[in-house]
Amino acid sequence: MNDEEKRPLLIVVSAPSGAGKTTLCDRLLAEHGEIEYSVSCTTRPPRGDEEDGRDYFFLSEETFAASVEKGAFLEHAVVHGHRYGTLRETVLNAVNCGRSVLMDIDVQGASQVREVVSRAADDDPLKAAFVSIFIEPPSMDVLEQRLRARAEDTEEDMQRRLKNARGEMSRSGEYCHRIINDDLDSAYRKLEGIISDEQSHCGD
Repeated sequence: MNDEEKRPLLIVVSAPSGAGKTTLCDRLLAEHGEIEYSVSCTTRPPRGDEEDGRDYFFLSEETFAASVEKGAFLEHAVVHGHRYGTLRETVLNAVNCGRSVLMDIDVQGASQVREVVSRAADDDPLKAAFVSIFIEPPSMDVLEQRLRARAEDTEEDMQRRLKNARGEMSRSGEYCHRIINDDLDSAYRKLEGIISDEQSHCGD
């Protein structure tokens, strides 16, 4: 199936920290040119060589708040004192151009997107395009081993991550698909397979 025949998707991927989501998503984007990463909006200032429109859309607090009031975001949240969000129009424009969009977001953000899509009209392109995938480790013990191997966190941070992971994994049933990442290559093939199957379906 060539790119022109593939159904564009809104691919929402979530996972607890340490489950391998970023590695899997980066590989997917590198190997599948028809899928693009969702560029988020933020109120924080640019860092390093970040560019507006490439890394983020950098908005003022006032502009961001006005967009929230208008219901312009698929999801938004406050992280470390700054606001982040994904504009519905940005994703819709990509889907309407036949391109799939990958959103790498947490369970709260995914829940917001799911709610927006569920309330949308039946003929809304995002309703037909929506696919959600949860990446999980084989067990909490394995997840803890992976996080400790990073040697990046204090013990307090480690316990917070593990507590958050338990809460996130308890919501994995909210997703259309679940992948257990016990082997990276195997998990990637499953991810590819899910997306390929969804791209070949006509949608309802």
